[in-house]
Amino acid sequence: MTRITLVQGDITRQSVDAIVNAANSSLLGGGGVDGAIHRRGGPDILAECRKLRASKYGKGLPTGQAVATTAGDLDARWVIHTVGPVHSTSEDRSGLLASCYRESLRRADELGARTVAFPAVSTGIYGWPMDDGARIAVATVREADTAVEEVRFVLFDERAYEAFARHLH
Repeated sequence: MTRITLVQGDITRQSVDAIVNAANSSLLGGGGVDGAIHRRGGPDILAECRKLRASKYGKGLPTGQAVATTAGDLDARWVIHTVGPVHSTSEDRSGLLASCYRESLRRADELGARTVAFPAVSTGIYGWPMDDGARIAVATVREADTAVEEVRFVLFDERAYEAFARHLH
């Protein structure tokens, strides 16, 4: 059974096998978690992302999917990039958000990762309500068939931490 832990802090400072990046479909860096991971991880991550764009993901990584690269200078072996959905009040995209967590864990299993750090995917600039994002994340990880031993949700602020704690307990 996968152990789920919560940490309030900076995901780029986590010592785990894989850090999940809430990426944009370009895979070429951006703001928020994505920008922080690219800045701290250094140029090797971007170089691998460029290779992915030049080959399999010429049009970008589809929403809900996940792909892995080196972790560069981060204290991890891999970065698993996943593209979360933009929140919509007129269309239910919760299945795509759940897919981000499932597909990231599937990639982690393929890599042999046993510890994985996740951010709160889509709850920043993509506008997903924190409480609902936490509910989907925790439920999806709990239900996942994975060999990952620890999923660590690394939450930037107290509001996010409290939302995840409510759904975890």
